[in-house]
Amino acid sequence: MKAIFFVTVICLNCLLPNKVIAVQQVEMLKRDGEKNEIPLLNNRFRIDSNIDKITLLFFRKPGSAAVVLVRPDGRKYSVSDAARNRDIEWYDELSYDIVTINNPMPGPWQAIGRILPNSRIVALGDIELKIDELPPLLFQGETVKVTGRILNDGEAIDANFFNDVVSLNLNFVSTNNDAFANFGAGREEVAVFQDNGYGLDERPRDGVFTGELKLTFSAGEWIPELYIKTPLLQRQVVQNPIIVHNPPLSYDIKLSDEKSNDHLLTITIDSSIVKPETAIIQGRIYYPNNEEQMFTIDAIASDSRQLSIKNYKWGRYSVELSIFGTNVNDREFMATPPAYKFEVERPLIPASEVAPTTIIAPDKLTTGKPVKERMATSIIISLIVGCNTLILLLGWLLIRIFVQKKPIKFNVRLSFLKKKKASEDDVSDSEKNQVAKNGSKNDRTGEILNLSMTDD
Repeated sequence: MKAIFFVTVICLNCLLPNKVIAVQQVEMLKRDGEKNEIPLLNNRFRIDSNIDKITLLFFRKPGSAAVVLVRPDGRKYSVSDAARNRDIEWYDELSYDIVTINNPMPGPWQAIGRILPNSRIVALGDIELKIDELPPLLFQGETVKVTGRILNDGEAIDANFFNDVVSLNLNFVSTNNDAFANFGAGREEVAVFQDNGYGLDERPRDGVFTGELKLTFSAGEWIPELYIKTPLLQRQVVQNPIIVHNPPLSYDIKLSDEKSNDHLLTITIDSSIVKPETAIIQGRIYYPNNEEQMFTIDAIASDSRQLSIKNYKWGRYSVELSIFGTNVNDREFMATPPAYKFEVERPLIPASEVAPTTIIAPDKLTTGKPVKERMATSIIISLIVGCNTLILLLGWLLIRIFVQKKPIKFNVRLSFLKKKKASEDDVSDSEKNQVAKNGSKNDRTGEILNLSMTDD
């Protein structure tokens, strides 16, 4: 017989009196529908000879070392043996160990470690998921409560710590039907089921896993896939395809032409999905100036509702709402459809409303001065510019002539410049004569003088 056992182990020593305990017969663990759970006596348990595979779950003090298993022959198994022994799979976490042993040795075993109290060995046999059927009529934006149970041989597993290492998940897989909007959408992770007493879960650790299904993805045809997952155990349930409809609301906005009037939003309820007389709508309006306004629309027999929105001129408006009511299958629901947004364009300014100072009249400037004053100002500015230009030109001529001593290349020659040049030539001749008298070998012209004496 091949069986798989999931063992939750906790030390009971702290619950027994502080005295010497006599050797007692350890109760044998069998998977027969009646012995799926037995207490752990002095950290000991017995494995039946017909068991081919066993999985043990040990909860220990957080942060403590992994447990050590002792076989009936005294050989020890630790977490390091899993890498070398093909018959052992070991998953250790901060506060628990999960160990799977193939072909375990029959007889009494012992677990050594800082194992937590009040636990028992749970033999897992035929593990199955029991999930509530999803409602036949769903639409985008809806939030649905779904519950599931993990059964062992048809019975719920009554082990509190077991739920800490098990997660129940729900995915929606697209059928890739091109007749729907979710064609090619792939897989959507819809919900994670918890048994912790939070959210929509009613009671913690009661064996009932609760999921909050939020249909925030696109409408279309989907296949629900539910599965439980532990480090060493997985189970999966695939349900029949379902159709997620579009939100049962449509919108029509009427923009106001007058500044004093409000915009009018008409909300129409799809009576083929929702009973209009049961629908209550509440939400929030976001205005272009960052102002917010909450609103509530009570249930009425009509399938249309009207919402007044303040006119804040141009800009973007957003309306977020939630709807509560009963669908045509008499199932109560709550939903948050996608926000409705609209935009008011910025108006064009008529030419008659433009400020006069921005218009250039034929007899006035943008400043509004008369033409005569403008002409007088222009003449004064021209005279100032002309005088400054003349002064700069004269200054440049003086600097060039007297400081840089550079001639001005005009056809008309200046007499005083010619005299000055002639005097410079006279000085040059006198210097040459002086050099000749002093017997210099070189004159300023670079010529070599002949100083040799004649025969006479």
